[in-house]
Amino acid sequence: MTNATPEQRSFEADVSRLLHMMVHSVYSDRDVFLRELISNAADACEKLRYEAIARPELLGEEPKLAITIAADAEAGRLVIADNGIGMSRDEMIEALGTIARSGTRSFMERVATAEGKEGAQLIGQFGVGFYSAFMVASSVEVVSRRAGSDEAWAWSSDGKGEFTVAPVALEDAPARGTRVTLHLMEDARTYAERWTLERIVKEQSGHVPVPIALVEKPGAEAQTLADGAALWTKPKSEISKEDYAEFYRGVAGQYDEPAATIHFRAEGRHEYTALAFVPGARPFDLFDADRKGRIKLYVKRVFITDEAELLPRYLRFVRGIVDTADLPLNVSREMIQDSPLLGAIKKGVTNRVLSDLAKLAEQDGDAFGKIWENFGAVIKEGLYEDVERRAQLLGLARFRTTASGEGRRSLQDYLGSLRENQTAIYYIAGDDAERIAASPQLEGFRARGIEVLLLSDPVDSFWVSAGLDFEGKPFKSVTQGSADLGLIPLLDGEAPPPADTSAEIGALLASMKEVLAEEVDDVRASDRLTESAVCLVASDQGPDRQFERLLSAAGRLGSAAKPILEVNPRHATVAALATIEDAALRADAAHLLLDTARVLDGERPRDASAFAERMTRLLARGLGKAVETA
Repeated sequence: MTNATPEQRSFEADVSRLLHMMVHSVYSDRDVFLRELISNAADACEKLRYEAIARPELLGEEPKLAITIAADAEAGRLVIADNGIGMSRDEMIEALGTIARSGTRSFMERVATAEGKEGAQLIGQFGVGFYSAFMVASSVEVVSRRAGSDEAWAWSSDGKGEFTVAPVALEDAPARGTRVTLHLMEDARTYAERWTLERIVKEQSGHVPVPIALVEKPGAEAQTLADGAALWTKPKSEISKEDYAEFYRGVAGQYDEPAATIHFRAEGRHEYTALAFVPGARPFDLFDADRKGRIKLYVKRVFITDEAELLPRYLRFVRGIVDTADLPLNVSREMIQDSPLLGAIKKGVTNRVLSDLAKLAEQDGDAFGKIWENFGAVIKEGLYEDVERRAQLLGLARFRTTASGEGRRSLQDYLGSLRENQTAIYYIAGDDAERIAASPQLEGFRARGIEVLLLSDPVDSFWVSAGLDFEGKPFKSVTQGSADLGLIPLLDGEAPPPADTSAEIGALLASMKEVLAEEVDDVRASDRLTESAVCLVASDQGPDRQFERLLSAAGRLGSAAKPILEVNPRHATVAALATIEDAALRADAAHLLLDTARVLDGERPRDASAFAERMTRLLARGLGKAVETA
């Protein structure tokens, strides 16, 4: 070491809080630390491999990249070293003392409530794995020398709020790369034992693209634990399910089992290999605002970037790699974004992922059902964004319906249950499937045995507004326009009620329309109501009720259109009201019926005070008559 005074610095507040959570919230599953440190080391080697394309001298006399784990059980010490890119002083402070990634607060809230493997999974997903070293170590020392530099630096901390940075004599530092030394806690000394280290490496890091060697004790010869062979280059017949799962956990930073594995080699005009996984659980960043994918791009096994958009955003939950020999190794990040080759690869990989999902849906409905449960809301974004693949995505889609019970049905299932004279695929949209399933607008459809899709994801209101159809059948909202149910027979065999209303009902509807003129666009008799007295629907023009609410909440709707109040002319309350000539009573009843329709639609009365006054007057009138007849 040099004689320079170490520089004492404090962790960022978020890092201090994270370190505390790491030790106390995720303590029960500490194996994750080794996977994360190996992953960081592998990334450093991959970065050097990339930079050495333009600057071969960075590899110097040590062209073979490697990771070495050195254990000292007697001293309770564990070292993870790599000969990768290394870090400068500023890079060390930035990488080990701060968290630059957005969403830190949300992440820490998740870690604070997580337990066991879920917490370990969150660490890997968010990319703050270095700090997991403090789950097993009372102090950590990092010595690093950036490739091509004549300076080396040391970082050390006990994880309790501060760290030091100091220069290091070159003879005490690696020729290049990083050496992380963990001084293990008493109850973590098994992590310096051979069998523990072998088990963790084979389970979690056996397929990193850099060889891993183990030095069992000081003075012992290094023994290979992993050969660094790229899994995706091997024939599928030589790869076990366990091999795929291990690789998936490494590339995805998750602890679950992949729900689907897609491994293929494309040959012909463009040649590339893809190995992609559908996670078994939702990744932490599934609903990040930037909606970026997480597919890594390699060129001839050299890692290039994980920011190339190799899948559309609605498949951003897919994890994996694409390796091609058709791009130059020195391809720039800017060229990647505009590359026709990458466009062709994106198209090919996207089509393969969707076709494999379609096959899984046919062959194992339960397995596909779990995938749809986790990612269906995201896949449906493609119905709005990906015009070219809409038919394919609609074929994959699964929906809760009025006939599905707790399960989900495909649109092919739906078409197989069409009623006589039914010409549309009916749906109702809202923010809760249970609530919209009880909507009064469904009564006439239920009476005729017409299946209705229950759309409760926010994205649903957007894709159904795009004028889609499935095999010639358009999608039609049950809360918009006229229902047009007159030609579809009732389930009980009875004839549909006549379209015409009596003179008394007609007069009632006319008076209600006059009273409510400022609040509704029309008041009309309904053929969709069989049990309720009233409901609200949107006009044929413009958005349906739910889409209008979403647009209004987002500030994208200047003024909401007036709804249409539909009245059930066969309802006892409506029939009785039609016989009353008291204009004031009719006016109060009209407003109360409108507010009833709003409540049934999940809204509140427009004017709570006026609602209470009208209700009080109506109760007083009813109670007065009751007293007179008593």
